[in-house]
Amino acid sequence: MRRLTPVLALGALLLTALPAHASDGPAHRDSYGTKAPYTPEQNPRTYQRTPAGYTPVFTENVSRHGSRAATDSEDGDLILALWDKAQEQGQLTRKGEEFGPTVRALQAAMAQVGYGNLSGRGKQELKDTAARMQQRLPSLFGKIAADGEKIDVVSSGQGRAVDSGTAFTGALAEADPALGPLIGPTRTDKDLLYFHKAAGGAAYRDYIAHDRRLADTLKSITDQPRTHEVARGVLRRIFKDDFVDRIADQVPAAQAVYNLYAIAPAMSEESPDGRGWGMERYISRSDAAWFGYLGDAEDFYEKGPGFADSDITYKMAGVLLDDFFKQVEAERDGTSDLGAELRFTHAEEIIPLAALMGLPGSTEPATPGKPYTYADNPWRGASVSPLGANIQWDVFRNNGDDYLVRMLYNEKETAFKAGCRPIAKGSAFYDLDELERCFGRD
Repeated sequence: MRRLTPVLALGALLLTALPAHASDGPAHRDSYGTKAPYTPEQNPRTYQRTPAGYTPVFTENVSRHGSRAATDSEDGDLILALWDKAQEQGQLTRKGEEFGPTVRALQAAMAQVGYGNLSGRGKQELKDTAARMQQRLPSLFGKIAADGEKIDVVSSGQGRAVDSGTAFTGALAEADPALGPLIGPTRTDKDLLYFHKAAGGAAYRDYIAHDRRLADTLKSITDQPRTHEVARGVLRRIFKDDFVDRIADQVPAAQAVYNLYAIAPAMSEESPDGRGWGMERYISRSDAAWFGYLGDAEDFYEKGPGFADSDITYKMAGVLLDDFFKQVEAERDGTSDLGAELRFTHAEEIIPLAALMGLPGSTEPATPGKPYTYADNPWRGASVSPLGANIQWDVFRNNGDDYLVRMLYNEKETAFKAGCRPIAKGSAFYDLDELERCFGRD
């Protein structure tokens, strides 16, 4: 989420509903947005059984990198500069006295990990995801090892995506050393896995930079009185009222507190004794929920379903969906020597791919004039693309050379988009020919 700028004019007011849990109960996962750490979405004991006569012959995925440090120190630097002034002037609350040392320790931990790099939790998330993949498909990985099939690994080329691939494949090789020599070196394909910054994303970048409707919509959502009320409430937990009154840009300052709150769980392994940083002490549940909503709104319009009359935010993900089909078709046609295709990327690729594919939570764009709200749209960054988010296709074949595909989204068996017919009502398995028809590839 980009940092909010001070409001010059309120503009049109919107009735933006907070989630029902915003004012009670424990801190909710949604409030972390796309910084939410990864958790698998289905108990492995509840997966459907493979249809009789079929065996797994190929698997492929695309995964967002795991939990990481913040990309820079800007939020900590901003709020600590205010904190130092308040300390000098005796303007800290009792809770605020604890805030500065906590943030400095968190900043030091992120600097040691390296800003933007995978944290200990992030590496473990990828290792655990790989282990569960192998446990779901033991006969496939046994076949890969026995037949000497290759495991192709490709990333965006960004450090945290490369390191995610290393953690993932390292776990596969650790579980079965015979796989080690079959795992190829991680290759870089920015057109495929960093498309928002590659040639295929030129029109998208122009939209982000220059589209007036986008800018006006995000401004009208952000520049509400509620945002200023929340910002003041966040700051009053740390600073005394007189000091808060003298902060010219209260929204960016409160945003910095929220951003530190949101990244802290990703850095849990680096916290003192691994107990966590306790950043939830410095922002109320309802205030965190509001800033989480604002972040989700930005991601929804800039990366997700967006406006109902435009596909600019997700059309470019077609290159990645095409690659999923190409890999399965090569397996069917006998032109591939791969047993697995593993891809590692970013939220900027996972979110538009989810919208393009019509995955759960990403099926409803916003109609012009009726902005995205939690009340009337299911899109949530913490569900669509948490840290470590992944989409996986498992491919099965029978003796008659018929092919079935099962999709897992964050490790949950997930139906393909409306109009695609599974082999039986409620089944997670789809005939490859049917998917080609449904997606217009036949």
